[in-house]
Amino acid sequence: MKSFRERLFSFRSYTPLPFLLVMIAFAGPTPAAFASGVVVMALGELLRFVGVAYAGPLTRVTGEVGAPELIVAGPFAFVRNPLYVGNMFLYIGVGIAANALAPWLVLGAAVYFFFQYTMIVSLEEEFLDKKFGEVYRVYRSKVPRFLPRLVPFRTPTQETQRPDWKAAVKSEKRTFQAIVLILALLAVRWWIGPL
Repeated sequence: MKSFRERLFSFRSYTPLPFLLVMIAFAGPTPAAFASGVVVMALGELLRFVGVAYAGPLTRVTGEVGAPELIVAGPFAFVRNPLYVGNMFLYIGVGIAANALAPWLVLGAAVYFFFQYTMIVSLEEEFLDKKFGEVYRVYRSKVPRFLPRLVPFRTPTQETQRPDWKAAVKSEKRTFQAIVLILALLAVRWWIGPL
């Protein structure tokens, strides 16, 4: 039977849906809120995109935690979980753009996703510690979990880890589609006004 953390890992792509539905249902976007939210979303997706370019398509795995190698290059040299940090920026950006139940819905979503990703990351860290041992422990001691370093972590391994931009575009296709759909729905809500 799967543990709570394993279930969170498996369903992490779907847990934002209730928040997104509430954000759209109660949306009251203003020009300033919409523009600010889009900027925060763009920063989040940029971080995700570069992270996916380095980590590859395994970032889409929803079964069990796994990794063929320890990625330490690109954004992973600044923060251990750039995709999760990017996701948090995306969700917060949607909340800002929607201007729904402000600021409580955004704060609630931020707290929930911080909790969710803390649980998931603790599971992933156990796997990485077992698989990569001391190499991972050194990396973990030098690179923060969620708050990026100002100076990148350096190791010779980074020389062999290069981004695959084509694979990143292919892997992030669903995310791009979701962003466009959410922005379109928010634009429609803005146009029709409050319900």
